[in-house]
Amino acid sequence: MRELSRAELRACCASAAWADAVAGAGPYAGLEEMAHASDRVIAELAWADVEEALAAHPRIGERAAGDAREAAWSRQEQSGAAGAGQAVLDDLRSGNEAYERRFGHVYLVCATGRGAEEIRDILLARLDNDAETERAVVRAELAKIVKIRLAKIENL
Repeated sequence: MRELSRAELRACCASAAWADAVAGAGPYAGLEEMAHASDRVIAELAWADVEEALAAHPRIGERAAGDAREAAWSRQEQSGAAGAGQAVLDDLRSGNEAYERRFGHVYLVCATGRGAEEIRDILLARLDNDAETERAVVRAELAKIVKIRLAKIENL
């Protein structure tokens, strides 16, 4: 596996601490080894570093702006929500607002391969989580997204 630059890593996860830790732990024999390192780092990140990563993610149902690699990936990952009907989009918008009021950050879900209704249902269910449970779910979802993006980088 080729060594990835910090800029390439930051396209996978916007946390500087994550990129530094993953870059510093290499070189890696392959994608699987890097993904395991990524999972360990995400599990140990300070919450402020997770929030830095979250700040780079658009709300589900909103189109990521710009032509940066991360924005293009977000649009692709959320493509299942793109064709949703107005009622589902309205549910996502109000659910996003309720989620952000409750938890103080954007709702993060690995949307790859999921339709808008499923994403909405997951959002509504997660509104019942307490803060500690939700932080654990967010870390798990972030790890899934990062793993998908690392595979994309590796295939460039």
